[in-house]
Amino acid sequence: MQGILQGFRVVGSGSKLGREYPVRAFRLGGPVELARLLDYIPDSNGEQQRLEGLMRKSRLSLAEAKEKYPDWYERRIVKKERRGRWTVKRDLYDWWLHRIADEIRVGHRFYGIMTLAIYAKKCGIDEDELRRDAFALLRPYDDMSVEDINRFTKDDVVCALEMFNEDYVTFPRDDIAKLSGLTMPVNKRNFQKQADHLEIARAIRDIKAKQQGKKDWREGNGRPKDSGTAQARVYEWRQQHPEGRKADCHRETGLDPKTVRKWWDCPPPAVRFENGHVTVRVSPSQELSDWLLDALHDGGQE
Repeated sequence: MQGILQGFRVVGSGSKLGREYPVRAFRLGGPVELARLLDYIPDSNGEQQRLEGLMRKSRLSLAEAKEKYPDWYERRIVKKERRGRWTVKRDLYDWWLHRIADEIRVGHRFYGIMTLAIYAKKCGIDEDELRRDAFALLRPYDDMSVEDINRFTKDDVVCALEMFNEDYVTFPRDDIAKLSGLTMPVNKRNFQKQADHLEIARAIRDIKAKQQGKKDWREGNGRPKDSGTAQARVYEWRQQHPEGRKADCHRETGLDPKTVRKWWDCPPPAVRFENGHVTVRVSPSQELSDWLLDALHDGGQE
């Protein structure tokens, strides 16, 4: 199905192949009812039922709508009020612009710019900025064309920008995902502010830790307990036995063979915090030995 704003060429005008190949049309049968077209839409994914629901909603005449929804009629028809909504931060617009610039594929280019126009209106973006961003995509989009028949043109951009309209700001996210061919991740915060969402998440985390008998949620997370000690023991044993083997280290330290293999070639960090103290590892050398002897000698003379 194509949106009503998709640009279509008039019979007799030039096709994408040029003026020498005018658009032609052929009459095959009579008019077709919309309900008949629904028979060609698979009903396995619920799409047919969704469209039937839309058709039922649209069959109310204005007089019937006035009788059935008097408050709506007063606000929208008599007072000409727009549908109530809030303005979204421009982060949504910038995020979508980046995605349709990097991820869009042939067959979805028109809809990429169309949905960008929707988000521009939703986020309060100026129309001039939208048009600059949209026309900046014209050349890279056209470069994607693999044959002349599917070139992306200025007219395509102009038609897509018609969706910069207040009436489309509630365009469903799932429909945008289908049209653009891009996934639309769901906001897991349930429309809450980040601070409120994190406060609830931390409370749930602490409750679960308490149910598991933990004093702190960090228990069982991160580096296994005493793993730093094992690393130091393997390192010290290797310093004392330069020619030693892993089997000898396992036998003398009692550490698991897998633990020995894990830390065999991994000396502990030069600086680490342990038991409330900062420990600095230094490598022995003749220069360091001489410096220590001189320091002790000078201290002894005082």
